[in-house]
Amino acid sequence: MNHHLAILKRLYLDAVLEGRKQIESRFSTTKRPVFGRVLPGDTLFLKLSAGPVCATATIAAVEDFDDLTPQKMLQLKLLHNRYILGTDEYWQSKSDSKFGLLVWLKDVRPIEPVRIQKKDWRAWVVLTPNSNFGLLKRDTVKQPP
Repeated sequence: MNHHLAILKRLYLDAVLEGRKQIESRFSTTKRPVFGRVLPGDTLFLKLSAGPVCATATIAAVEDFDDLTPQKMLQLKLLHNRYILGTDEYWQSKSDSKFGLLVWLKDVRPIEPVRIQKKDWRAWVVLTPNSNFGLLKRDTVKQPP
């Protein structure tokens, strides 16, 4: 099981906490390290952009894309936007994406807000035992054999 940190704008984080946003999406023109590393059963920490980590979720399902076109992006919007809640501006800004990730969320739980020292621009981080912003306790992280 992997652990991840996703940074969300207030609008989207609130929608996740209210159960209206059930799919987190990530699209880009270049292949990011997160692609291919998210699996059902993984844990996701949800952090407010410029704010604290304030929720966790379990990843229920994942769909990766590495051959997106504007037409395929339109199809994804039509199929999934009722659970992604992206604005028209969001979809327009992502229309030239080549890579994508859809993550279905379940068991979303608010937690006591935790402030972390994250200074980079990554919007999604795959956490490791040695790089986890203090979110993982060493004794609860399974070490590889």
